[in-house]
Amino acid sequence: MTTPRRTLLAAALAAAGLALPAAVSAQAWPNKPIRLLVGFAPGGGTDIVARALAPKISDILGQQVVVENRAGAAGTIAADAVAKAAPDGYTLLAGHANSNAIAPHVLAKAPFDPIADFTPVTYIGYVPNILVVHPSVPAKSVEELIALAKARPGTMTYASSGVGSTQHLAGALFNQLSGTQMNHVPYKGSGAAIVDLLAGQVNANFDTMPPVLPHIREGKLRALAISTPKRLPQLADLPTFEEKGIRGFDVTNWYSVMGPKGLPADIVAKLDDAVRRAMADPEVRSKLDPQGVQFGGPQTPAAFAEFIRAENAKYARMVKELNVRAD
Repeated sequence: MTTPRRTLLAAALAAAGLALPAAVSAQAWPNKPIRLLVGFAPGGGTDIVARALAPKISDILGQQVVVENRAGAAGTIAADAVAKAAPDGYTLLAGHANSNAIAPHVLAKAPFDPIADFTPVTYIGYVPNILVVHPSVPAKSVEELIALAKARPGTMTYASSGVGSTQHLAGALFNQLSGTQMNHVPYKGSGAAIVDLLAGQVNANFDTMPPVLPHIREGKLRALAISTPKRLPQLADLPTFEEKGIRGFDVTNWYSVMGPKGLPADIVAKLDDAVRRAMADPEVRSKLDPQGVQFGGPQTPAAFAEFIRAENAKYARMVKELNVRAD
């Protein structure tokens, strides 16, 4: 055997040896606990959805799925951690519109590319945004709130889960569509924003349905409008923004499971199957249906990837039109 042939053979064997552990790892996945990062503090919509799904996904995969909260910057701290993680299927993101479609266009310099740096796995569903006010606000309808805000320009406030969140964009869009000037007050998540709203430190919020629904039912917050096209049975008396003449209120928070770029296709397929089976489980649905989670949407990882591209294009235009920037 000539020296060149020996060199080629050695190189081929070395390449095969290097490739073998990755192949075995992918086939054996998962063989240790999986972290599912949530970009907000406990108690927000993303956290509620992730914690409802995690135990069932754990059962299906045979490994624990641990929900880990990394709050801040409209979810981009957690998203950045996942974007920079190894693509081995053990660090995943509870993805959402905030970090993966809106915030990258609001921040002066996003730490990641919302499309190129992630592998879309499963679209879970979306939840409507609800305009809620503290009971001390003397407005019992959208019309009354608009009149009040116009009578007090620049003095009323709305909370959000961070700069570049759906709540932030929803408030900015409401200001534009209604001609009001409510001031934005960002927090590190819906949980903290709602605490201050309940205390009357801020006047309003355009939060997602899961974290505010219990407080609406208890009379601690007053709901004025919902962002779905039609009324929901959970709040049958609550009018839509369209009904109140606020047309074009197209801001919706969706939830998903995503991984870092380069996540192997077989892991994506296994994970997508596990998440979809968990979503269909009656016990999981009994937790999420009352929260107003609207299932459906893209049904494959490829279709979800197309959805993300469309969402980024939509919100890039909206952010520019509203001139929304990091404070």
